[in-house]
Amino acid sequence: MLSTKGSVSREVTRLRSSAMASQKKLQGLVAATVTPLTSDGKINLSVIGQYVDYLVDKQGVKNVFVNGTTGEGLALSSQERKQLAEEWVNQGKKKLEHVIIHVGALSLPESKELARHAAEIGASGISAIAPFFFKPTNKGALVAFLREVASEAPHIPFYYYHIPPLTGVKICIEDLLDGIKKQIPTFQGVKYSDTDLLDFAQCMDKYNKEQFLLLYGVDEQLLSALAVGATGAVGSTYNYLGQANNMMFQAYANQDFALARKYQFCIGEFLSFVFKLGFGVAQTKAIMTSLSGIPMGPPRLPLMSASEEFITKAKAKLDSLPFLTTYPAK
Repeated sequence: MLSTKGSVSREVTRLRSSAMASQKKLQGLVAATVTPLTSDGKINLSVIGQYVDYLVDKQGVKNVFVNGTTGEGLALSSQERKQLAEEWVNQGKKKLEHVIIHVGALSLPESKELARHAAEIGASGISAIAPFFFKPTNKGALVAFLREVASEAPHIPFYYYHIPPLTGVKICIEDLLDGIKKQIPTFQGVKYSDTDLLDFAQCMDKYNKEQFLLLYGVDEQLLSALAVGATGAVGSTYNYLGQANNMMFQAYANQDFALARKYQFCIGEFLSFVFKLGFGVAQTKAIMTSLSGIPMGPPRLPLMSASEEFITKAKAKLDSLPFLTTYPAK
């Protein structure tokens, strides 16, 4: 005879699995949000509501990835990260479809604490970067770390944040995905921020039936990722080039590949230009302030604010590419 306790436990598990399955599928663009700071370096929660409206109304972006690289997550305190997570969840209610909170940290207890908090406040999902000081050197060590983090949020999807250019953790994602559901039941997919399209394509081909979600994270190569099957992407430029990228998505879906390429080439031309000037989190914040009118403030040290010269040149380059702002049908 089965115990009542065992029956209740299985029913809770069933309900949790059902809740995850009933969530609207995460697809399309996900803005990697910047963290607004005041001039004296404090987080500025007062503009998050405006930020949400700008993404939804002006860029057509209804999904966000909070406290990641673009959001300077690893430069923030745990308390600041929690406050930002809460504000994005609260301001995003009935406006955003998915609020994914990055909870990765160098310390496992800190990462677990952030994961638990994200689940408690109603985040749509969590994600974690690999620790990059004491690095996992093989799949087993990485999965063990991720399993501990994901276990603190057993009701919501978990996404691994793969960004080897920054972490130095180059464990192949095709290998990582093999059998991972048995280790991490809530594992939903990967934020894939690497240029290795061969690995990405092999993952799409091999694990498509398991419905892992592979969110591509290299904005200038998005069209290439769509060509091998991507249905979603996370990136910083979707904060202010969301409409252009949405149009590229639409053109690709309509099999108008010439138009899709035109969008990608224009986006690539802009990014190539700013890369040569020096482009990163600080410059993204400056562009967002200029285009949205929302004060995003400076980055946190040791990052340095973008120069006025950069802002002027970047804005002029965007103005020279009206295709990115007029969104023609053809």
